[in-house]
Amino acid sequence: MDLMDKFDTDGYAIFRNVLDAELIAEADQHVRWLQERYPGRSGEDLSTELVARDPFWVRLVSDDRLLDIAEKFIGPDIALFASHYIAKPPHTGKAVLWHQDGAFWPLDPMNVVTLWLAVDRSTPENGCLRVIPGTHREELHAVREREGDGAVFNVESDVTVDESKAVDMVLDPGDVEVHHPSIMHGSNANTSPHRRCGLTIRYIPTSTRITAEPQPFPSALHLRGNPGVNTYQPKPRYIEGEHFPFADAPAWA
Repeated sequence: MDLMDKFDTDGYAIFRNVLDAELIAEADQHVRWLQERYPGRSGEDLSTELVARDPFWVRLVSDDRLLDIAEKFIGPDIALFASHYIAKPPHTGKAVLWHQDGAFWPLDPMNVVTLWLAVDRSTPENGCLRVIPGTHREELHAVREREGDGAVFNVESDVTVDESKAVDMVLDPGDVEVHHPSIMHGSNANTSPHRRCGLTIRYIPTSTRITAEPQPFPSALHLRGNPGVNTYQPKPRYIEGEHFPFADAPAWA
């Protein structure tokens, strides 16, 4: 089945070997650098307000290979809405409860696509992403809090999920899984000896309005084509000694 047909049918698709090993190695070092720089944050809590101030992060989400995939789903005018490393540590990495992303996002209309970039090999043993195929055709469900589970976010969709239908997203570093904002998805805890790190990248067409206040949204960046209806953060300039060093840093200075 063609990947676009699979996305239409199942609500997700996997693109293999999208990014090269050298860039993925830099992403691996970047998340480790972030954890050292922000010791109060867990590996599962590196996101939104950090993105637009970080030249490597912006360089990564601006990569043409990723934007070319996003363009297949949302067209040529592309902005970043949000991005989030979820680096589940060995043995103690937390689960993510079943949910639909679109139930939480301040977007109008809900025209958005998520690219989930594997930094580590992602398997059932270390808590890989799991999806329920076809649920992207459902309406967005209400959400409820669930205390005491030690999940990354203690919020889940307020419906019963048939986990027997779940599909594990087994990914190698550099692979990209793409999913719809309405698909039901989550992940189990990481009880293995191996970290499981992925970077979520939420791209929107620039005709989709970010409705949260204040503006601009902390991680809103114009990446390709017409800037559209939103205001955006300025792209950061690389400062040696302040930012994560990377191969393309001179071009961002």
